[in-house]
Amino acid sequence: MAYTTIDKGSSYFTPKLYTGNGSATQAITGVGFKPDLVWVKNRTFAVSHCWVDGVRAAPNQLGSDLTDAENTSGNAYGVYGGVSALGTDGFTVSLGSDPTYQATNKSAQNYVAWNWLASNTTTSNTAGSITSTVSANQTAGFSVVGYTGAGASATIGHGLGVAPSMYIIKSRTGTAEPWFVYHKSIGNTGGILLNSTNAQVTSSTWFNNTSPTSSVFSIGSNSGVSGSGKTHIAYCFAEVKGYSKFGSYTGNGSADGTFVYTGFKPAFVMEKSSSVGGYSWAMSDNKRNPFNQANNTLYANAADAEYTSLDKFDLLSNGFKLRSIYGNTTGDTYIYMAFAENPFVSSTSIPTTAR
Repeated sequence: MAYTTIDKGSSYFTPKLYTGNGSATQAITGVGFKPDLVWVKNRTFAVSHCWVDGVRAAPNQLGSDLTDAENTSGNAYGVYGGVSALGTDGFTVSLGSDPTYQATNKSAQNYVAWNWLASNTTTSNTAGSITSTVSANQTAGFSVVGYTGAGASATIGHGLGVAPSMYIIKSRTGTAEPWFVYHKSIGNTGGILLNSTNAQVTSSTWFNNTSPTSSVFSIGSNSGVSGSGKTHIAYCFAEVKGYSKFGSYTGNGSADGTFVYTGFKPAFVMEKSSSVGGYSWAMSDNKRNPFNQANNTLYANAADAEYTSLDKFDLLSNGFKLRSIYGNTTGDTYIYMAFAENPFVSSTSIPTTAR
């Protein structure tokens, strides 16, 4: 059996850097595919994140640092600009009316967009107790799932054909609803919030104390995952050898930090302390950090501009290594998600070479 079925990670996931031009719209191309999830962050200025996907359809937008309901005006959060369309090789960003805060297209400001490919289409999925609308890519282990809550525990079809290792749920219409994260390293008796620095919590109302299966994931009665009559969106990720990895590690508090084996050279790593509160979801990638050390960091739960001296990684041919105390506190447990630039060993069993 081949080590991996994906030799080029950028066929399914890729970060894209661009500079805002201040025009009403700007087409961002060169992604390499039509993305089903685009996540944009201003690197230069403190302004909220912007998430758009093919199930909700642009310009319907959410921000991972916010508990706000979905914005449907075409300008993220009303006036800050946003992603107005998804294209065959990228996406289009728009300029908002605010002269200072711009999420996607402020002149001369730097942006990063993380892009995932699902199926570029949607289907109705009846595998769960609630019918869902799904865009799924089983090869890459990624699906976008839309559903309407029933105000009680339920199961939702995800379309991946294998159990997801991680999924993120956000209420589209509920106000003041957080982002709920299931991660296999935490388990099904609770979870952690993407918009928060809090540690993991125990609650049966999130995921009904039930692990996902090859066809469905479970939700509890919490209004943020199953609000009666309210629409929700879920982003589901299954582990694919040589392309994606979801796990945990223990920090050692050293600049010669913990090494985490992934089986590929990461294009993207996001980590969060799950055992201790007060720490953000730190993100590094190979476009903002083309050479080690990878110290350009953004936080999924914060509007902050990019930091350049805190969390430090080495992105290696077969994993990542912590190079500071940040993301590496002695004895703390961290969860992570990672996606590949290329696998450690290709589908032809030939080892790749790190840059």
